[in-house]
Amino acid sequence: MDHHDTNAAMSDRRVPKVANDFAALTSAKSSRVESIDIFRGLNVLLMIFVDNLGFVTGLAWWTYHMPREGNGMTYVDMVFPAFLFLMGMSISLSIRSRIAKGQTFSKIGMHVVVRSLSLVALGLFIANAPQVDARHTGISEAWWATIGFIAIGLCWIHLPGSNRHPKIFLSLKYCGFALLLGLALIFRRMTPEGKIAWLDFSDWEILGLLGWAYLSVAAIYLFCERFVSKSRITVLFSALGAFIAINALSVAGRLSWIHSLPPYLQPFEAGLSSLTMAGLLASLFIADNEIAATLQKKVLWAVGSSAILFGAGWALRPLGISKIRDTPTWCLYCMSANILVVLMLYWIADVRGWRRWARFATVPGSNPLLSYFLPYLAYLIPKLDFLTADGTAGWPGVAKSISFTGLILLVVALLNRSKITLTI
Repeated sequence: MDHHDTNAAMSDRRVPKVANDFAALTSAKSSRVESIDIFRGLNVLLMIFVDNLGFVTGLAWWTYHMPREGNGMTYVDMVFPAFLFLMGMSISLSIRSRIAKGQTFSKIGMHVVVRSLSLVALGLFIANAPQVDARHTGISEAWWATIGFIAIGLCWIHLPGSNRHPKIFLSLKYCGFALLLGLALIFRRMTPEGKIAWLDFSDWEILGLLGWAYLSVAAIYLFCERFVSKSRITVLFSALGAFIAINALSVAGRLSWIHSLPPYLQPFEAGLSSLTMAGLLASLFIADNEIAATLQKKVLWAVGSSAILFGAGWALRPLGISKIRDTPTWCLYCMSANILVVLMLYWIADVRGWRRWARFATVPGSNPLLSYFLPYLAYLIPKLDFLTADGTAGWPGVAKSISFTGLILLVVALLNRSKITLTI
């Protein structure tokens, strides 16, 4: 089963597959590079908008994801890759910051594992919420989702005074984990064959996919920081090449045995990890001075690598161009475009210092995980459904999608002002 098929019906209640990572959602503000925060915020807002737009009928083809059988990509198909790319940029900055603060590699490694598994757990919660069978679970889908959101808040929300009363907030965190565990234990769904089943591991949702990509790339980078010195950059570029090769072989049908494994044993997708690794490498020659110390060298590296990646994608076109099928050309084209976007924003915000125009983007960019989850309150709780564009058509639907995005932006701005964040 394809993890990215946004048209798959999971239940009678439609939930959008965020177009679509977040690492970006995993690291709200991991560095002082303004362009990364701006790009992250713009991507979060675009994600919220296109998710709602997916509910609207009667729009031009380029406002939706390309269908599975299609061969091409729209701007909607480029939102999720940008999250993966940004997550990769955050990985190197975050790990280096922790090393500079004196944290041991074992402690950083544990942090990477916990963060990854937390993202996987959140992804499974979102993916399974619409499949709750009230007769066998004991509570309705709406109540299961509501309690789940409360539990998530208890686990990962940061409030003013959290540092002054650590024992109280630690107790709340344990209560949240207990609630999530309880929800998982009572969960039951009906399979298409009419059988009662537990959690569905065939769909890891966006956060779950981000979690697995984060784990693979962060583990490689941490290994290089710990054990590889002079050849570290070579190893990282080789890892990118290996991810692209595995992705190409998989799409070409040369690794078909992987798809015969149980769903819970095949969460890793090389294409998604290649996007994350590309972001990590981009951070080393754009946001950092390790590879390119001057602006001229940064431009040469960015433009050169973008051209090479685009050329590789062009050469692999016979394997198709599709987000739904996770083809290498889709991945490579998105890598190429994201490098140029980051370079442009870096020149505007970090070199020229023109940041005032992007103040609105720093609102979700500084609190991305909360921005990601807020729309799901409306998607999964029926009484809030009227806020979304579900059931609309044409320009009125576009207007409602814009207003919904604006509403989320306003709520996040108010929560930011109150210093309420959701971080893993």
